[in-house]
Amino acid sequence: MHAQGVWVFVEHLGGEIAPVTFELLGKGRELADDLETELAAVLLGDGVRDFAEQLFRYGADKVYLIDDPVLKDYRTYPYAKGIVKLAQKYTPEIILIGATTLGRDLAGVVATWLNTGLTADCTELSIDKTTRLLHQTRPAFGGNIMATILCKTARPQMATVRPRVFPLPEPKPRIGVVVEEELGILEEEVPTRIIKYEEEKGPGVYLDKAEIIVAGGRGLGSKKNFRLVEELAEVLGGVVGASRPAVEAGWVPYAHQIGQTGQTVRPKLYIACGISGAVQHLVGMQMSEVIVAINNDPNAPIFNIATYGIVGDILEVLPAITEEARRVLAGQRGVR
Repeated sequence: MHAQGVWVFVEHLGGEIAPVTFELLGKGRELADDLETELAAVLLGDGVRDFAEQLFRYGADKVYLIDDPVLKDYRTYPYAKGIVKLAQKYTPEIILIGATTLGRDLAGVVATWLNTGLTADCTELSIDKTTRLLHQTRPAFGGNIMATILCKTARPQMATVRPRVFPLPEPKPRIGVVVEEELGILEEEVPTRIIKYEEEKGPGVYLDKAEIIVAGGRGLGSKKNFRLVEELAEVLGGVVGASRPAVEAGWVPYAHQIGQTGQTVRPKLYIACGISGAVQHLVGMQMSEVIVAINNDPNAPIFNIATYGIVGDILEVLPAITEEARRVLAGQRGVR
C-alpha cells in the first residue's frame, strides 16, 4: 500500500494535551497541505475520546484513537505497540513526535519496530514537493552546524521536534473523522507497572513559558558579574537564562540553560548578555519575538539574528539598562 498522510502523536498528562502536540499539528498542517494529503492525530490513552474535538480545531482531519485501560499511564511497550499497529495498517508517510522525555523514549522504539529512520531534536521541517521527501533539520557536531537529514527509502519518515520550535496555531472550528482501533494487549502482557508518581522538586524555572528572558554567557567573566543578569531579569519581571559555558562554569544551575543541550524558548523579549551566539545556543532561542544582543565583539554571530544590537562593555551597558528600566517602570507604576 502506498504511504500517505502526516501523523502527529498526541502527548497528554493529567487530562491535558501537551502544548507541543498543538505546535506539531500546526506544522503538520503545512506539511500535509504541501503533500496534498491529510493530517491525522494519533491518540492513545484511557478515557481520551473527548480530546478529538480539540485536535480537529488545531488542524487534524482525522484522529486515530485507541482507548484502552492498559493505556491509562504512559508505558513504552503498550504505547509503541499501539502506534506500530496503526502505522502498519494505515501506512502514514510521516510521523511527528514531540522531543519531550516521553516522546524521546517512545520515538526510538516505534522507529525500530517499523524498521525506518528517525531524526531527533529537529528545529525545522519542510517538504520537497518534487520528491515528497521530508527535509529534517537539526543541530549536529555539538551544535556547530545545522544538518538536513533525508529518509529516502523507508516509510514512514519520522522526526522528533523540540517544544517551542514552532508557533502555536490559532484554533479554528473544524469537523473531522475519528477512526477507532483496538489495542489488543492484556495488562499482564505489559512488562512494567506504574507503582507511584513522585513530583520532581525543581528550582521553579519555567523558561519554556517565559515571555521575558535575560540570558548571560561567558562574556560576563565571572559568577559575581552574572548577578547583573539576575538584576535586570528581576526588574523586568523576567526569567534568567544562560548559555552552556555559563552553566559549565558553575555560575548558574543547569535548569537555566538554553540551547541544543538545554531548553528551547520562544519569549516575546530575549536579552542576550555576553553571549557570542554559537549555533548550539541559537537553536534554542532564535525564534524569540524580539532579540536584544549586548556584546563587546561587533562580529559576534549573535548580532546576525538580533533585532537590536549593542556593542559595548557588558559591565557598563547592563547596569545602565537596568537602571533605565527601573526608572521607566517606576514612572509607569506612578501613573494613575
